[in-house]
Amino acid sequence: MADSAQDKQLDPTEHRLRKAREEGQVARSRDLSHFGVVAAGLAALATAAAPVAAWLTQLMADGLRFDASTVATPRLMLERLVTLMLPAIGFGLVICLITGVTAVASGVLSGGWIFTMKAVMPNFGKLNPLAGLGRIVSKQQLGDTLKACALALILGIVGASYLWAHVEDFVLAQSMALPLAIETTVARMASGLWLLVLVLAAAALIDVPLQRFMHRSRLKMSHQEVKEEFKQLEGNQEVKGRMKAKMREASRRRMLAAVPTADLVVMNPTHYAVALRYDEASMGAPRVVAKGADLLAMKIRDIAKESKVPVLQAPPLARALYAHGELDREIPFALFSAVAQVLAYVFQLRHALAGRSPWPADLVPLDIPPELDPHHPSAVPPTTEPA
Repeated sequence: MADSAQDKQLDPTEHRLRKAREEGQVARSRDLSHFGVVAAGLAALATAAAPVAAWLTQLMADGLRFDASTVATPRLMLERLVTLMLPAIGFGLVICLITGVTAVASGVLSGGWIFTMKAVMPNFGKLNPLAGLGRIVSKQQLGDTLKACALALILGIVGASYLWAHVEDFVLAQSMALPLAIETTVARMASGLWLLVLVLAAAALIDVPLQRFMHRSRLKMSHQEVKEEFKQLEGNQEVKGRMKAKMREASRRRMLAAVPTADLVVMNPTHYAVALRYDEASMGAPRVVAKGADLLAMKIRDIAKESKVPVLQAPPLARALYAHGELDREIPFALFSAVAQVLAYVFQLRHALAGRSPWPADLVPLDIPPELDPHHPSAVPPTTEPA
């Protein structure tokens, strides 16, 4: 069952906002675009007011100047009209270019730059007349219509009030000389337009945050939608759990397969086991090839005994190596001395068992930094189990 509007009370997630943006759904303010276009066009006209007024005066004077030959030849009238209109067309194109660039800039300012084809792709679902009727009478369309009507009413009232206040100036312009009349009329119209620009600016200041609020409101989500999105992003938790279990099992098998290559297994004596390997030619320090706790520790010990790898009972060292050593990485620097001590002892023990050297003296207690031992016990003299 689809979630009702009352259920969608949660703010949209970043993924929802990003997906809507990719589809071209962003907060756009039409009032900001209207303000930018009108203000830019009026500013361009104000900048060129003096030359435009002179040009209009000259244009009217040239347009009203003709002789008998011009009247007798209609083709000359047409050519003259084209000559007079070309500058006007050029000026109009410049104004259109300025307002067009301003319109694009206003859209980018309110919603950012987006390049997507999804907004213009055909959607046959919009051909459904019932769905179209629903969009027409929706709260969003009703709100936009009322807002546009209110803005048009305010602009009409402001414009009518301005014209009523300056109607005498426009009437007096008829009795002025043509250049002065044009100049006066243009100045009065510019003042009125700037007043309308102020109204559009106020509307844009209100509409920009309003559109952003409405955009986020339209994208609000229900609890079910948030859960579904989380599942899509994170994947099915049961499947991920099985995959992680298989990865752990594969890693465990690889680790146990590396135990026979170890030179020593350090134990605690039954809770932790860490297998170490050291090759003086290729390693700068001993590496952890396997480690485990409880049953896995027992498995490492059994494989070590089957492979004739020495097993050393050194609880503080085993705990420190298990807590701070990483698989296939060198042991921590603070444990170099203790590990070197036990490796030297094991190598001497191997030579003694092979009859190549005398039996080594008992191994002295190991110096393990207390901060590396999770249980912080005092150092315990290690004992060695026969391989």
